[in-house]
Amino acid sequence: PCFYLEAKADVTELMAARPKLRKSLGVRITTNAFYIRALSLAAREYPLSTGRLIGDGDIELVDAINVGFAVNAPQGLVVPVVRNACDKTLSEIAREENLLTDRARDNLLTLREIEGETIALSNLGAYDIDSFLGIVPPPATTILSVGNVVAEVVYYNGKITERKMVSLSLAADQRVVDAFYAARFLNFIREKLQNPGQLM
Repeated sequence: PCFYLEAKADVTELMAARPKLRKSLGVRITTNAFYIRALSLAAREYPLSTGRLIGDGDIELVDAINVGFAVNAPQGLVVPVVRNACDKTLSEIAREENLLTDRARDNLLTLREIEGETIALSNLGAYDIDSFLGIVPPPATTILSVGNVVAEVVYYNGKITERKMVSLSLAADQRVVDAFYAARFLNFIREKLQNPGQLM
């Protein structure tokens, strides 16, 4: 029952901010940390994005925004979870994401660290994939798929220039989220990524 929406975000400022943040905060800030933060804030603003279909078409809203993010580990694809992500700062999310990624690659994740996902993120940018469509992992309702950050020539502030762009693809269960709601949700994420100061 899924449908898909796609958009592009200008992440020029976000990419420029990463090395400065790494120096000032003393933690490696990956693009995933920004995506998790933006996704969690969007889920708080649009709670149906983490709604679940129960019974005969009833929708249950979850208590916590737990972002599961895909990691390619030696033992296969695993999905560790950043719990209560919308209540954490960007640096807290970055530290937790780094720790969970390392634990996933060392096959040390506990059951608690891979349970409780209420919304999903998949990022194949590191594998030079420009865009792709994810599949919503039950019982979640939405998944954000993020591609590679690429330099593109665009019309910006009245002139043609090169900017860093990223493809965002949203898959959503239409039994819970309609297209207009999902469009506002995805645009919220794009707006946050294009204004990274709002994520710090």
